[in-house]
Amino acid sequence: MEIRTYPDPILKTPAEPVKNVDGQLQGLIDDMIEIMYAAPGIGLAANQVGELKRVIVFDLEPGEAGSKPGVLINPEIVLGGDEILREEACLSVVDYSAEVARKTEAIVKGLDRHGNPLTIEAKDLLLAICLQHETDHINGVLFIDRISSLKRGLYKKRLKKILKGK
Repeated sequence: MEIRTYPDPILKTPAEPVKNVDGQLQGLIDDMIEIMYAAPGIGLAANQVGELKRVIVFDLEPGEAGSKPGVLINPEIVLGGDEILREEACLSVVDYSAEVARKTEAIVKGLDRHGNPLTIEAKDLLLAICLQHETDHINGVLFIDRISSLKRGLYKKRLKKILKGK
C-alpha cells in the first residue's frame, strides 16, 4: 500500500459506506495507521491508499508518549462552528499548501474501529480541521478543490513540471 497522489482519479471518487466491521477492515485500519505515521502525517483516509471505504485515521500528536490514533468509520460531520482560514497541506497533494476555509469546531458521528457508535466533539481547532479534511477525502474532495481556481491552476501547472522532470 502506498499513498496515492493527485491527479490519481481514486482521490476524486467518493468512498462507499462500510457495512461490515471485520478482520479485513481491522487490517486496513492497522495498515493506514502505519502508513500515516511513516509519511509522517496527522490524518489519512482510505481512498488515499487506494481503498474506497469510508474510513479515516488520525493522530494529532504522532510519536508523542501516550498518543493514540483515532479511527472513524462512516464519519459524517453534523455540525460546525464559525469559519476560519488556515494553511493546509496533504499527503496526496505533493509540495503544496494553501489557506482553506474550515469550521472552527466540528461534531462528527460515525463508528469506532469496533463498530460502536462514536461522536467526536472537536472543539480543538487542529482536530476540527483534520476531521473536516479527512472527511472531505472520503467524499472525493481534496483541499485544492476548496481554493480559488487561479491558485488551483497554478498548482496544476507546477505539478505538470514536476511530473515531467521524473
